[in-house]
Amino acid sequence: MTTKSTTADYSLQTRLLIVFSILLGVFLSLTGVVLDRAFSNSIEAGAQDRLQGHIYLLLAGADEDNGEFFFLEDLQEPRFAQLDSGLYGFISNAAIGELWRSDSARTFDLPGPEILQQPINVGENRFERVVIEDAEVYFILHYGIQWEDNNEYNFSVIESAAPYYSEITNFRTNLRSWLGGVAIVLLLIQFYGMKWGLSPLQLMENDLKEIESGNKDKLEGDYPKELRGVTDNLNLLIESERKQQSRYRTTLGDLAHSLKTPLAVIAGVLPKLKEKHISESEEQLASVNDQLDRMNQIVSYQLQRAVRSNDGNSLLKLVNAASAIEKVIEALVKVYGEKEIELETQIDKSAVFNGDERDLMEVLGSVLDNAFKYGENKIRVSLIQTGVKNKDLNIIVEDDGPGVPEDKREFILQRGARADTLAQGQGIGLAVVTDIVSSYGGEIAVDKSDLNGAKIKIVFPKD
Repeated sequence: MTTKSTTADYSLQTRLLIVFSILLGVFLSLTGVVLDRAFSNSIEAGAQDRLQGHIYLLLAGADEDNGEFFFLEDLQEPRFAQLDSGLYGFISNAAIGELWRSDSARTFDLPGPEILQQPINVGENRFERVVIEDAEVYFILHYGIQWEDNNEYNFSVIESAAPYYSEITNFRTNLRSWLGGVAIVLLLIQFYGMKWGLSPLQLMENDLKEIESGNKDKLEGDYPKELRGVTDNLNLLIESERKQQSRYRTTLGDLAHSLKTPLAVIAGVLPKLKEKHISESEEQLASVNDQLDRMNQIVSYQLQRAVRSNDGNSLLKLVNAASAIEKVIEALVKVYGEKEIELETQIDKSAVFNGDERDLMEVLGSVLDNAFKYGENKIRVSLIQTGVKNKDLNIIVEDDGPGVPEDKREFILQRGARADTLAQGQGIGLAVVTDIVSSYGGEIAVDKSDLNGAKIKIVFPKD
């Protein structure tokens, strides 16, 4: 089975090399034609000038008597006296024909008498090429004059074109050699120049392979300015993909952590169903149903967080913060009912949260769950709004547990960090809270409570 080659099989360098090679071939061919034509024209022009000089030589030495021309002295051009020298002189009249020929033309046969009987105006030059004697090419120059007897005569010089065409042939041979050599040199320069010019693309390919293999984080090559826009955008794309993957991993961890509290509520309620009366069982089942609804909300919420950006919240609404915190407290009291914790609350019933209710529930659930988990006997919860026009929402949760050492208060806000490594948990609850609070431009702080335990203070700005 054979496969056909397509243009996609050729590299960019090969394509450019083919295109420029074709252009170079066309350019050098046209250059050769132009130079050849120019040289041929210059040769013919030189031949015409030489023949014109020979005519002037004939005019200088010629004399006439009763219509017959003769020369008192030998001509300065010896080829006129040499038989079959390739240079022949003629004097003729348009009406009579040939009147005189040089000694070199004694055996020279003209193709026809009409060549010397052409009407030529006085002072006119007429240059032409003719084929004489077995297809040999000759140059002929006619010159019309008016002699002293007022008769008009034609002085004609015929010269073999073989030496001139031999010179043209030699020129063409040399021209082909030179142009061929120039073509090879230019192709080599073009090849290596193109290889150098396209080397940033090869560097980019190598960098992308390094990124793919995990050896690099981004494109770091010294690229020319034409590629910097591409490399910068690629780096942004790579960074965006990494953040997206990180967000997916984070969301999965957040989802698992968020479901932990509702599952704990269900796990705590179900055993009690076996010990309670029917009326109490209905109340417990209602609690289980509430927690299942919350689990569904958490799953939807975390999946939405996985795909949205963290650069702000575009769709905000006013949420009753007091109602939200009461729901969370009610659920956690049932989960940690065996601890018999004394709960002190200061809740502003008019307090509102300007944002997504699910974000607020996630923050309250994580912070209060830690308080119930680590508190010994007492928990204090405050929900107030401060300010006159732009009221900030302040959430303060305190407990009488072991607290958080001062050197670990920043540490526990990081993902996966826990001050108490013996307690069960993933160490991502406060990190999730920090992410949410930061997305709203808020602040979170860990301090020591008057109850000798931990104090978590969260501030959500109104705008």
